[in-house]
Amino acid sequence: MRLIAIGDNVTDCYVDEGVYFPGGNAVNVAVNCKKNGAARVNYIGVFGDDDRADYIKECLTEEGVEFLRSRKVCAHTAQPRVYLKDGDRVFGPGPRDSCQHLFAIKLVTEDMDLIREFDICHTSCYSNLEYELPALSRICQVSFDFSDKRDDAYLERVCPYLTFAFFSGSDLEKDRCQALLRKARELGVKIAGITRGAKGAIFYDGENFYHQGIKETEVVDTMGAGDSFIAGFLTAYGDKKPIKEALDYAACRSALTCTVRGGFGHPHKA
Repeated sequence: MRLIAIGDNVTDCYVDEGVYFPGGNAVNVAVNCKKNGAARVNYIGVFGDDDRADYIKECLTEEGVEFLRSRKVCAHTAQPRVYLKDGDRVFGPGPRDSCQHLFAIKLVTEDMDLIREFDICHTSCYSNLEYELPALSRICQVSFDFSDKRDDAYLERVCPYLTFAFFSGSDLEKDRCQALLRKARELGVKIAGITRGAKGAIFYDGENFYHQGIKETEVVDTMGAGDSFIAGFLTAYGDKKPIKEALDYAACRSALTCTVRGGFGHPHKA
């Protein structure tokens, strides 16, 4: 399986400890897919012009993730503040006017030529790429992380162009999860899933609902666990594993991420 991720890169700043970690949904999914054994992984994003951006690139290189066709702009890297409470992450606002806030990617012919070399393109609601989904869907399978964004207008705008849709829904009861997954499927998604934290995950392929429990582990930090689940599922399913097997693998990879500081390690002194 070959995956290209397009979207956000940030440095998650652990304020209480004075360190930051590379992160962002697209970066986390890309790195974890490579860790899972994906044959090739590339990341396209907008990098700032500061030391933090250089560090993210160093980490991507170390993890075996290319960043061909990424942009560089005159702005600082996004720096969300993170506080840990009983191992769970609590976010606070970082400095405004970062490259993540100010710029969106406009895909051009050269980008499309690169994307065609991959099986799956992953992006998210954090990536400001909704207007490019119709074009992307014509050249590869598209994976999209909605996080907790579930309003009808947004679903109707995005779902018709997706192969895979992922939602966060720890606040939703089972019946509401199933209703959301049915709606996503009706709008065009092939496989839709909701990760629910300690409640596990529910997926739907238009015929069956699949329920995946969590894997017990010693939780150090939940940062990136959902992104790791997505990466685990995409890697396994993209390698032709059945849905049940792909979900079990995704749960194992998510649990492993919970034992690592940051989205995928690489702490740096702030």
